[in-house]
Amino acid sequence: MKVHLVDGTYELFRAFYGAPSAVAANGREVGATRAIMRSLLGLLGETDVTHMAVAFDTIIESFRNELYAGYKTGDGIDPALKSQFELAERATAALGVVVWGMIEFEADDAIATGARRFADDAQVVICSPDKDLAQCVRGERVVIVDRMRKKLYDEPGVIAKYGVSPVSIPDWLALVGDSADGYPGIPKWGAKSAALVLSRYGHLSDIPDDEGTWEVKVRSAAALAESLRKHRGEAELYRVLATLRGDVPLSERLADLEWKGARRSELQAICAEIGLPEFVDRVPKFMD
Repeated sequence: MKVHLVDGTYELFRAFYGAPSAVAANGREVGATRAIMRSLLGLLGETDVTHMAVAFDTIIESFRNELYAGYKTGDGIDPALKSQFELAERATAALGVVVWGMIEFEADDAIATGARRFADDAQVVICSPDKDLAQCVRGERVVIVDRMRKKLYDEPGVIAKYGVSPVSIPDWLALVGDSADGYPGIPKWGAKSAALVLSRYGHLSDIPDDEGTWEVKVRSAAALAESLRKHRGEAELYRVLATLRGDVPLSERLADLEWKGARRSELQAICAEIGLPEFVDRVPKFMD
């Protein structure tokens, strides 16, 4: 059995910037919502997709904004995209899919919690190319699929892509930074140097201050060590920001994620609202 956990926020952003614009009768932009509905229906149509949940950032801000003032916010998001957050969640629920709408936590935290909870009973397939989620990968029990590029990443795949194992991804992100999330990383550290050092030491806290004791050869080691000594406090904070939570209070059990069909009346209403009534006829199964 597989359980598919979908990064709905990524899907919505990708749809907004990649799918054609569409305007409903009331003048509201709905193109991204139409696209995500088509995308999710396509996923549900695949033979091995039986259990699924979609996580959304209901708002962009989370508890991490209280930890670091520079962390990402909803400021600057195109209003035509922001106005579809709530609509996309309703559309997904109308398809009969479990929705995890996050306010205090982030969508990635919900996915990380779901992966931890269900991996002993099913293979968890995380549908997202987000590098943050690579830390969730566990052997072949929890894998990541980039649906757009049709690539699957198990644990060896994560190591091949980032140069570190999944458990070191938060440390790697702390050193190199993540512009999407708003923290800059540590000066002088890049993806290759961070991967090389962490491939030996695993975690920031285990990297010696004195580069002379490093058991790995890395270019500009003295400059890297000096920078880390000066900025170790920030690095540890960035690591906390990059570490996904596994304790989001999700109420669903694995059986609750089984897709039993769309909710006909809700789906009809959503499709009328976004001007896509023909979509209902493409849905193969209804629960009511």
